[in-house]
Parts: sequence; C-alpha cells; structure tokens
Amino acid sequence: MDFFNDCQISWLAIASSNDLVSLLTFPFMQRAIVGAVLMGILGGMLGSFVTLRQLSFFSHAVGHAALVGVALGVLLQINPTWMLLPFTLVFGVIVLYFIDKTDLGSDSVLSIVLSGALAIGVILTSLIKGYRGNLMAVLFGDILAIDTIDLILTLLVLVGGSIFLLSTLRQQILLTLNPDVAQVQGVPVQLYRYVFVVLLSLAVAVAIKAVGVLLVNAFLVIPASTAKLMSHHFSRFLVISVIVGSISSIAGIIVSGIFNLASGPSIVLVQFLLFIAVFIWFKLNLKAA
Repeated sequence: MDFFNDCQISWLAIASSNDLVSLLTFPFMQRAIVGAVLMGILGGMLGSFVTLRQLSFFSHAVGHAALVGVALGVLLQINPTWMLLPFTLVFGVIVLYFIDKTDLGSDSVLSIVLSGALAIGVILTSLIKGYRGNLMAVLFGDILAIDTIDLILTLLVLVGGSIFLLSTLRQQILLTLNPDVAQVQGVPVQLYRYVFVVLLSLAVAVAIKAVGVLLVNAFLVIPASTAKLMSHHFSRFLVISVIVGSISSIAGIIVSGIFNLASGPSIVLVQFLLFIAVFIWFKLNLKAA
C-alpha cells in the first residue's frame, strides 16, 4: 500500500490545489496560459475556415516545412522565430502559386513541396552539431518556453487576422461556400485567398514553439472539427471553435502541470478527448431521438 502511495505521489507532479495555485504564480506559467489563450483563439478562428475550405493538409505541410526555417535560423545564428515567420509566409504563397499555375492536384503539389522541404530541413539539421535535443523541442514544442516576444507576435497575428476576417466576413463565407459565385458577386477571390494563406502561414509560425512541427496542425483542425459537430450555423460554429480552442489549451496546460507531462502533447490530447466526447454525445442523442 505504501509502495502504491509513493508511486501515486511521484506520478502526480501537483499533489494539492495549493501546489496548483503556487504553480500559476510563476511567470513562465502565466506566459504559457496567456499564450495558450491567444493561440487557442487564433487556431479556432482560422481553423473554422481551414476545415471548410479543406486546407487541413495545407497547414500540415506548412508546419512540417517550418523545420527548414528553424534549421536556417540555427545555422545563421538568428533567433529561429524570426526565420520562421518569413519562411512559412514565402512557403505558403509559393505552394498556393504552384496549385494555381499547374494542372496537378493540390494534394500532389503539397506532397511534393512538403517532401522536398522536409528533406532539406533534415539535411540542414544534421549539419548542426549538438542540435539533437533542441530538435525534439522543435518537433513537439514547449509552451512553457514561450517568451514575451512570442506573445507579442501571436497577438499581432491574432489582431491582424481578426480585423481582416471579421471586416470581410460576408465575403469570406461566400468564398468558403462557393468560390465561383463569390467571383461573380465581385469578391476579389484571388486576393482574399493569398491573404488568408499568409495569415495561416504566420499562425503556424508563431505556434511552432508552443506545440511543435508535428502537432501544430491539431491547433487548427481539432477545435474547429469539434465545433462543426456542435453547430452548422457559421457564426455559432466560428464562436464555438474559438471557445473550444482557448479552453482546451488552458485545460491542456493544467493537465500537463498536474501529471508532469509535456505541455504541447497534453493540449492536443485534451482537444482530441473533447472531440471524442462531443462525437459520442451527439451519436447517443441521435439514437435516443
């Protein structure tokens, strides 16, 4: 029995509510919570359009290609965050240009560019001595390591994205539902597509440090997919997606602190479990009805 209690105490990094309150007083934890809320809102908002426009694989490709930006930043001895922003932006625009200017399917173009960028990133990373440990942080992220500059960059992307999307919401909805009708109605379809890709690329760049290359796509897809199960009205769907994104991010950090788990995977795990719970809830309600 004593052995069981010892194991249980060592498994739980936080044994009481006082420990949790004490943990929340640390500046790194406060920055992580603020960052989680900002990224949750940003991911939920952009993710609503990503899922409806079937751009999930696009954000996935941008996230993986960001490895090149990180490797270049380390090789050139520049803060990787400052390299990520222009790199993901240029990468996203080039991919969209290739999709528009070739007869290839978008999945083929994305697979080609993603594979090439990932190969370059791995080769560049292998040239960096002693980078193996940091590479794990790039792959899986650490939201507890974000600093004030990361928060400011995330806030700027969130404010810029909110102004653009909300001020053109009617046109964005029309473009999402039927691009041909939007073109006839005078909506600048190509301009809005490229601006959205720029926003999406910047959002991926600022979220890499928190959740990593492998998990960044979850921030955009899972909250929006959960919200889509809960509402088919676009405005409600958008609001629910933002709420799910921010609340699940905070819950993930708390779970990470309580059970001493990696923060990025913990957030994604909470988002995944919430999606499963909502899916089961609606399935059971449909059967009962």
